[in-house]
Amino acid sequence: MAEGSQSVIRRRVGELGEWFHNLDLDGVATAPNHFLGDFPANKWRRLEPYLPADLDGASVLDVGCNAGYYAFALKRRGAGRVLGVDVDARYLAQARFAAEIYRLEVEFRHLSAYQLHELRERFDYVLFMGLFYHLRYPLLALDMAVTRVRPEGGRLIFQTMVRGDPARQAPQADYDFWDPRPFQQADFPRMTFIEQAFAGDPTNWWIPNPAAATGLLRSAGLRVLAQPETEIWLCELAPEAASAPEPLWRREWAGTL
Repeated sequence: MAEGSQSVIRRRVGELGEWFHNLDLDGVATAPNHFLGDFPANKWRRLEPYLPADLDGASVLDVGCNAGYYAFALKRRGAGRVLGVDVDARYLAQARFAAEIYRLEVEFRHLSAYQLHELRERFDYVLFMGLFYHLRYPLLALDMAVTRVRPEGGRLIFQTMVRGDPARQAPQADYDFWDPRPFQQADFPRMTFIEQAFAGDPTNWWIPNPAAATGLLRSAGLRVLAQPETEIWLCELAPEAASAPEPLWRREWAGTL
């Protein structure tokens, strides 16, 4: 920006409202007192060693992009087309302003996680971070995000808040209707439903335990390649899912689009 002094940036940051992403805009921090610390930079530091240093023009879709921290981080690593989508107009305004300050060519679009089929394209990297637990229908949105991953070498990066027993119980092929014991074990894959609010936020609906988070990724047709930390999974499309008949649940919602 021609007038991009710190005072001008600081004023504009204030005008754009409360920020959830702490960005450094020419020396102006957008959320310096974030309750999660230097967020999401502290998440990015754990994830970045698992990604190529040079993305060599790869395409990126950031679902629920907020103010665009991850979209900018991948663009700086050499990504080509980078698209961030969100339903919050305030976050999108913040992201577009940050893109101006950074002088980075990143597109931001108002689009719901339930509308990803409208994109009609596949991406080398699909980011689904910090979104799952905010969704009333999280598995539907994740399933749609998976359809946006390029089959040949594409990656999906998933991050969700988790709570509960850290153990990962291996799923059984089937469960006896009359035996309640597996469901009573602390490490059984489960998601907790939040009826009112969590951490003061009424949009926190579902919190999986680690076993459930890993299981739902597998059930969506993904294979986990790495887990940089307890809340982040790096995935690819599972080869067996690509060759298997399309599951009934996907045919059901696909028919409504």
